[in-house]
Amino acid sequence: MRYLEGRCAQPRHVTFTIVLKTIETAPSLLSRMRATRVDDTDARLLLALADEPRATVLSLADAVGLSRNTVQSRLSRFDERGVLASFERRIQPAALGYPLSAFIVATVTQQLLDEVAASLAGIPEILEVFGLSGTKDLLVRVAARDADDLYRIAGRVLATPGVERTETSLVMRQMVDYRVRPLLRREIRLA
Repeated sequence: MRYLEGRCAQPRHVTFTIVLKTIETAPSLLSRMRATRVDDTDARLLLALADEPRATVLSLADAVGLSRNTVQSRLSRFDERGVLASFERRIQPAALGYPLSAFIVATVTQQLLDEVAASLAGIPEILEVFGLSGTKDLLVRVAARDADDLYRIAGRVLATPGVERTETSLVMRQMVDYRVRPLLRREIRLA
Protein backbone atom coordinates (compact mmCIF):
# COMPACT_ATOMS: atom_id res chain seq x y z
CA MET A 1 0.00 0.00 0.00
CA ARG A 2 1.32 3.43 -0.85
CA TYR A 3 -0.31 6.64 0.28
CA LEU A 4 1.17 9.86 -0.96
CA GLU A 5 -0.30 13.29 -0.50
CA GLY A 6 1.17 15.87 -2.85
CA ARG A 7 4.40 15.51 -4.77
CA CYS A 8 7.86 15.34 -3.26
CA ALA A 9 10.89 16.99 -4.82
CA GLN A 10 13.10 14.07 -3.79
CA PRO A 11 11.71 10.58 -4.37
CA ARG A 12 12.98 9.19 -1.07
CA HIS A 13 10.77 11.57 0.94
CA VAL A 14 7.28 10.24 1.60
CA THR A 15 4.35 12.00 3.20
CA PHE A 16 2.05 9.77 5.23
CA THR A 17 -1.32 9.92 6.89
CA ILE A 18 -1.63 8.85 10.52
CA VAL A 19 -4.65 6.71 11.34
CA LEU A 20 -6.12 8.17 14.51
CA LYS A 21 -9.03 5.90 15.30
CA THR A 22 -11.32 3.23 14.00
CA ILE A 23 -14.89 4.43 13.62
CA GLU A 24 -17.20 2.16 15.58
CA THR A 25 -20.91 2.24 16.24
CA ALA A 26 -20.46 0.39 19.56
CA PRO A 27 -18.61 1.96 22.52
CA SER A 28 -15.20 3.00 21.31
CA LEU A 29 -12.54 0.33 21.33
CA LEU A 30 -9.92 3.03 21.78
CA SER A 31 -11.44 4.32 25.00
CA ARG A 32 -11.31 0.78 26.37
CA MET A 33 -7.75 0.30 25.13
CA ARG A 34 -6.39 3.55 26.60
CA ALA A 35 -6.88 2.15 30.08
CA THR A 36 -5.07 -1.07 29.14
CA ARG A 37 -1.33 -1.40 29.41
CA VAL A 38 0.29 -4.80 29.19
CA ASP A 39 2.96 -5.83 31.62
CA ASP A 40 5.84 -8.22 30.91
CA THR A 41 3.74 -11.27 31.77
CA ASP A 42 0.90 -10.09 29.54
CA ALA A 43 3.36 -9.49 26.69
CA ARG A 44 4.86 -12.98 27.07
CA LEU A 45 1.37 -14.52 27.11
CA LEU A 46 0.27 -12.51 24.06
CA LEU A 47 3.46 -13.46 22.21
CA ALA A 48 2.82 -17.16 22.96
CA LEU A 49 -0.76 -16.71 21.74
CA ALA A 50 0.45 -14.95 18.58
CA ASP A 51 2.85 -17.82 17.92
CA GLU A 52 0.14 -20.44 18.49
CA PRO A 53 -3.36 -18.90 18.19
CA ARG A 54 -5.12 -22.23 18.81
CA ALA A 55 -3.16 -23.08 21.93
CA THR A 56 -5.07 -24.36 24.92
CA VAL A 57 -4.95 -22.51 28.22
CA LEU A 58 -2.82 -25.32 29.64
CA SER A 59 -0.25 -25.18 26.81
CA LEU A 60 -0.08 -21.38 27.12
CA ALA A 61 0.49 -21.76 30.86
CA ASP A 62 3.36 -24.17 30.18
CA ALA A 63 4.85 -21.89 27.53
CA VAL A 64 5.00 -18.84 29.80
CA GLY A 65 5.52 -20.59 33.14
CA LEU A 66 2.24 -19.57 34.78
CA SER A 67 -0.59 -21.49 36.38
CA ARG A 68 -3.61 -22.40 34.28
CA ASN A 69 -5.85 -20.19 36.45
CA THR A 70 -3.56 -17.17 36.03
CA VAL A 71 -3.54 -17.60 32.24
CA GLN A 72 -7.32 -18.03 32.15
CA SER A 73 -7.76 -14.91 34.27
CA ARG A 74 -5.50 -12.85 32.03
CA LEU A 75 -7.18 -14.13 28.85
CA SER A 76 -10.57 -13.16 30.29
CA ARG A 77 -9.22 -9.71 31.13
CA PHE A 78 -7.91 -9.38 27.54
CA ASP A 79 -11.38 -10.18 26.23
CA GLU A 80 -13.08 -7.70 28.57
CA ARG A 81 -10.69 -4.89 27.65
CA GLY A 82 -10.72 -5.52 23.91
CA VAL A 83 -7.05 -6.51 23.76
CA LEU A 84 -7.74 -9.46 21.45
CA ALA A 85 -9.28 -8.84 18.04
CA SER A 86 -12.04 -11.07 16.79
CA PHE A 87 -11.26 -14.33 15.01
CA GLU A 88 -12.93 -12.74 11.98
CA ARG A 89 -9.73 -10.71 11.31
CA ARG A 90 -7.94 -13.96 10.40
CA ILE A 91 -10.31 -14.84 7.54
CA GLN A 92 -8.86 -13.83 4.19
CA PRO A 93 -11.44 -12.22 1.86
CA ALA A 94 -9.74 -13.94 -1.12
CA ALA A 95 -10.85 -17.29 0.31
CA LEU A 96 -14.44 -16.02 0.09
CA GLY A 97 -14.10 -15.01 -3.55
CA TYR A 98 -12.90 -11.42 -3.00
CA PRO A 99 -9.30 -11.41 -4.27
CA LEU A 100 -9.02 -7.65 -4.87
CA SER A 101 -8.21 -5.36 -1.98
CA ALA A 102 -8.40 -1.59 -2.23
CA PHE A 103 -8.40 1.52 -0.10
CA ILE A 104 -10.80 4.38 -0.65
CA VAL A 105 -10.05 7.73 0.95
CA ALA A 106 -13.08 9.92 1.38
CA THR A 107 -13.75 13.52 2.20
CA VAL A 108 -17.03 13.90 4.06
CA THR A 109 -19.30 16.59 5.46
CA GLN A 110 -18.09 16.77 9.07
CA GLN A 111 -21.56 17.15 10.56
CA LEU A 112 -22.56 13.86 8.90
CA LEU A 113 -19.52 11.81 9.92
CA ASP A 114 -21.44 9.42 12.20
CA GLU A 115 -24.19 8.92 9.61
CA VAL A 116 -21.62 8.25 6.89
CA ALA A 117 -19.86 5.68 9.08
CA ALA A 118 -23.16 3.96 9.84
CA SER A 119 -24.04 3.87 6.12
CA LEU A 120 -20.63 2.49 5.19
CA ALA A 121 -21.01 -0.24 7.82
CA GLY A 122 -24.02 -1.42 5.80
CA ILE A 123 -21.90 -2.22 2.73
CA PRO A 124 -20.71 -5.84 3.10
CA GLU A 125 -17.53 -5.40 1.05
CA ILE A 126 -16.23 -2.72 3.41
CA LEU A 127 -13.84 -4.40 5.82
CA GLU A 128 -12.71 -1.42 7.91
CA VAL A 129 -13.22 2.32 8.16
CA PHE A 130 -10.72 4.62 9.87
CA GLY A 131 -11.14 8.30 10.78
CA LEU A 132 -8.08 10.30 9.70
CA SER A 133 -6.38 13.55 10.51
CA GLY A 134 -5.32 15.75 7.62
CA THR A 135 -7.09 16.66 4.40
CA LYS A 136 -8.94 13.35 4.02
CA ASP A 137 -11.52 12.21 6.54
CA LEU A 138 -11.92 8.45 6.11
CA LEU A 139 -9.79 5.53 5.00
CA VAL A 140 -12.03 2.70 3.82
CA ARG A 141 -10.61 -0.77 3.23
CA VAL A 142 -12.67 -2.83 0.79
CA ALA A 143 -12.60 -6.30 -0.77
CA ALA A 144 -13.91 -6.91 -4.28
CA ARG A 145 -14.46 -9.84 -6.64
CA ASP A 146 -12.99 -8.05 -9.68
CA ALA A 147 -12.47 -4.58 -11.19
CA ASP A 148 -16.16 -4.18 -12.07
CA ASP A 149 -17.13 -5.09 -8.52
CA LEU A 150 -14.62 -2.56 -7.14
CA TYR A 151 -16.10 0.09 -9.43
CA ARG A 152 -19.59 -0.71 -8.07
CA ILE A 153 -18.39 -0.57 -4.44
CA ALA A 154 -16.54 2.73 -4.98
CA GLY A 155 -19.71 4.11 -6.56
CA ARG A 156 -21.76 3.08 -3.52
CA VAL A 157 -19.28 4.80 -1.22
CA LEU A 158 -19.38 7.98 -3.30
CA ALA A 159 -23.20 7.86 -3.41
CA THR A 160 -23.40 7.75 0.39
CA PRO A 161 -25.05 10.94 1.70
CA GLY A 162 -22.35 13.10 3.26
CA VAL A 163 -19.48 11.75 1.14
CA GLU A 164 -18.17 14.64 -0.95
CA ARG A 165 -15.21 13.07 -2.76
CA THR A 166 -13.35 9.75 -2.96
CA GLU A 167 -10.10 8.40 -4.33
CA THR A 168 -9.57 4.67 -4.81
CA SER A 169 -6.22 2.88 -4.73
CA LEU A 170 -5.92 -0.79 -5.64
CA VAL A 171 -3.59 -2.87 -3.48
CA MET A 172 -1.02 -4.40 -5.81
CA ARG A 173 0.80 -6.39 -3.15
CA GLN A 174 0.93 -6.45 0.63
CA MET A 175 4.46 -5.53 1.61
CA VAL A 176 4.29 -6.10 5.39
CA ASP A 177 1.66 -8.36 6.95
CA TYR A 178 -0.28 -7.22 10.01
CA ARG A 179 1.92 -7.89 13.00
CA VAL A 180 2.33 -7.11 16.68
CA ARG A 181 5.16 -9.50 17.57
CA PRO A 182 7.84 -6.75 17.33
CA LEU A 183 5.82 -4.61 19.77
CA LEU A 184 5.38 -7.51 22.18
CA ARG A 185 9.09 -8.33 22.03
CA ARG A 186 9.89 -4.68 22.76
CA GLU A 187 7.55 -4.73 25.78
CA ILE A 188 9.30 -7.83 27.12
CA ARG A 189 12.74 -6.19 26.70
CA LEU A 190 11.58 -2.96 28.38
CA ALA A 191 10.15 -4.72 31.42
